[in-house]
Amino acid sequence: MNSVIIISAICGLIIFLLMAGLPGKALRWIGQACMKLVIGALFLFFLNAIGNQFGLFVPINFATSAISGFLGIPGVAALTMIQLWIL
Repeated sequence: MNSVIIISAICGLIIFLLMAGLPGKALRWIGQACMKLVIGALFLFFLNAIGNQFGLFVPINFATSAISGFLGIPGVAALTMIQLWIL
């Protein structure tokens, strides 16, 4: 066989495998982002449930859920500090 045909077949196979794996990775990334948003909203819900006794309330919306979801506990602490000191 000609070496050009072999190299072309290998490159074509690599491109096919990259294209076939792309939708699964994109869906996984979107799913993980949605899960983090839900976890962030739960963090804020529990913060509001406990913080209500002390007069602390952080609104639950897309931006605060994203911050607390992607940053975790430090993000919730940062939102709490912003609520107490700035607002």
